[in-house]
Amino acid sequence: MEIEGKRALVLGGTSGIGLAAARQLASAGAEVVAMSRSDTNIAEAKAELGTRGTVRQLDVLDREAMAATFAELAPYDILINAATGGGRATGPFLEMDLDGFQGSFRKLWGYLNSVRLGTEHLTANGCITLVSGSPARKCSPGMSAISTVGNAVEGFVRAVAPELAPRRINVVAPGIIDTPMFPVSGDARNAFLESATGGNLIKRAGTPDEVAMAILFTVRNDFVTGTTVDVDGGALLP
Repeated sequence: MEIEGKRALVLGGTSGIGLAAARQLASAGAEVVAMSRSDTNIAEAKAELGTRGTVRQLDVLDREAMAATFAELAPYDILINAATGGGRATGPFLEMDLDGFQGSFRKLWGYLNSVRLGTEHLTANGCITLVSGSPARKCSPGMSAISTVGNAVEGFVRAVAPELAPRRINVVAPGIIDTPMFPVSGDARNAFLESATGGNLIKRAGTPDEVAMAILFTVRNDFVTGTTVDVDGGALLP
């Protein structure tokens, strides 16, 4: 796909990986609409994207608002969903609050909403990219909820790819990425990221731009669908 001149919608597009993808799509010449439920992130994204894209508020769990937004912006060629849908539960499974575990699936429901409601207005040769994570296939202790959701996202993409063809759908699976998702700062943040990536072949956290490059690969490459692209510094390897 030639990105220049295409219309791209980026859900979760006002921070972290989503914002990096919106920025790279805009730089490649796409007409970008970045969306998020967060007022704070919306203001920051507007300042960063400037005239290269528009930013608006949308909650991926609000199906009525999502359907209206997709119809308003139709037709579009690229649909990216990097929205988390809300909090993510961590900790030992046998001690975990089950409501927290269940709540982690808001990410999956947001993804399903966007694909179910957004495909109708996607151009015939358009594409969708979702974001999973390396815990889907290599789960560290305390990450069972995140791993299970990631498995569901990747399985969903493989399941629906034949139904969407010739439109394409793929998933990008990041490892540990230095994004605002990690609330700690300063030395504590550096120590956490160093510890979390110490077993990787590439011993550092990735950047949102490195993940966004993989997202743009799935957009540009017309021969890729139903697949998972890993961007994890070798985290999946022994």
